[in-house]
Amino acid sequence: MNDLALVLQNVETFYGKIHALKGVSLEVPKGKIVTLLGSNGAGKTTTLKTISGLIQASAGKIEFYGRDISKEKAHKIVSMGLIHVPEGRRIFKDLAVKENLELGGFTLKDESLRRKRIEHVFEMFPRLKDRQKQIGGTLSGGEQQMLAIGRAMMTDPKLLLLDEPSMGLAPLIVQDIMRIIKQLNSEGTTILLVEQNAKIALKLADYGYVLETGELVMEGDSTELRQDERITKAYLGE
Repeated sequence: MNDLALVLQNVETFYGKIHALKGVSLEVPKGKIVTLLGSNGAGKTTTLKTISGLIQASAGKIEFYGRDISKEKAHKIVSMGLIHVPEGRRIFKDLAVKENLELGGFTLKDESLRRKRIEHVFEMFPRLKDRQKQIGGTLSGGEQQMLAIGRAMMTDPKLLLLDEPSMGLAPLIVQDIMRIIKQLNSEGTTILLVEQNAKIALKLADYGYVLETGELVMEGDSTELRQDERITKAYLGE
């Protein structure tokens, strides 16, 4: 169990009367990238929101490094090192880039550590350093995504939940974002990735799950999934 950062066991989630997740079970090993694939409405975002405590699971169990977090509040889960970068970036658009990062590290008591983390973000995202005084809402979509990930990095997360980081971005910017995700993972951050671009996701990930209408229908090593005829037809456009 120590090798597993995250375990979901038969998780059920409802939106009112809508049964959004139907007995979802998955594992995210420590130090790995795991991707969750599926079409729009499959329940991918709901899965991440349930893990991070934004939605309460109605049944099942969620364990983070062996600790049951199924009933924990979202802010408590953040303090444990499980950080969610939601779909749509959700930066503070009226605040400057550096102020967004400072808020990402608001739980840090050590001011020197906060400054060190900001410098690390700027090393990974030189564009953000150049625009550190610029208001967040005036950044390009790609820069806002970089800021959302950078803000999450301020907590030095043990597990990062990334929801559609490439959505709406130009191909060159997508390459930058994916390179950063790979770098974060190489530095020790475990990642659960929801990504509309299945081809990119399966190249990045070590393992993948496929979700359809709230149920897991397939899983496997990312190389195996890339070669699976059902995956290539449904998600890779081949």
